[in-house]
Amino acid sequence: MNAAEFGLKRWRSDRLDGRAGRLALPDAVIDELDATRRYVRENPLPILAVDTRDFVLDATKKLGRTIRTELESGYGFVLVNRLPLEGWTRDESIAAYWLLSSCIARPVSQSWDGKLVYDVRDRGRPPGNGVRPDVTNAGQNYHTDNSYNDRPPHVVGLLCLQTAKRGGTSGVVSFAWAHSEMRRRHPEHLERLYQPYYFDRQHEHADNEHRITHHPLFERAGDRLIARLSYRHVMSGHRMAGVELDEPGRVALDTFESILNEPGVGTTFEFEPGQIQYVNNLALGHRRTAFEDFPEPERKRHLVRLWLRDTGRRGYGG
Repeated sequence: MNAAEFGLKRWRSDRLDGRAGRLALPDAVIDELDATRRYVRENPLPILAVDTRDFVLDATKKLGRTIRTELESGYGFVLVNRLPLEGWTRDESIAAYWLLSSCIARPVSQSWDGKLVYDVRDRGRPPGNGVRPDVTNAGQNYHTDNSYNDRPPHVVGLLCLQTAKRGGTSGVVSFAWAHSEMRRRHPEHLERLYQPYYFDRQHEHADNEHRITHHPLFERAGDRLIARLSYRHVMSGHRMAGVELDEPGRVALDTFESILNEPGVGTTFEFEPGQIQYVNNLALGHRRTAFEDFPEPERKRHLVRLWLRDTGRRGYGG
């Protein structure tokens, strides 16, 4: 089993060039997005109706292709610096982000009720079944978004509108690196990750469907490997199923988690307003640390998430 089957460069943060995965937003792209912003201001449209076909976006589409290539065959993550939010309304900023993201891949639903644009904000609820971590201020394990769905998004995008008072550092990690280290150091545990675990579906399903799902953490898809990882959802899924996680399954999962969390493996970002992070959700894990918010509602940490996928349908189940 070759970790290169992820189709990406294998990396760890302490060996990365500081410019890896970083892209400056070209002036030509800013000009195109600013023109669309002004049009939307003068001709109000809901964000979901803002369509790339209605605007001249040659430079933006070129950048979208560059980002997609980096996500599919480069490092698997891109930090775009940045949308000029000064003087832009929140809806205008999100519309520009929506257009750039649509030039990478198709936005798809992020919840059973069909949300395509998702606000990542602390709503004061503790993590648990039916409570997504993205609406809390709790820290996270490295994970892939929607790991419990049959067709997770290929790309996760996050636009930063407002940072927290303290904490909330974003991080990404290369599964290609961790997979190769698992194979080199603990080959006896690797194969268990290709066997099914129970996952909590977080109430994101029809009333008559099962609350849990059952699938491996790693799967082969042609010449690539696909990862679907969420430590918390696996632990919750086994509790809900009433099935104790077997010892080989627990050891394999804990061993992989320990590799992901070794010093120098994952890389971090201190988000700034206007920056956009894109991550290959099938090959990299991402997380954020716990954070403390400002008391004023308008100053609270606020990211806007998009899920992108060009296969299947746009609905939540794909």
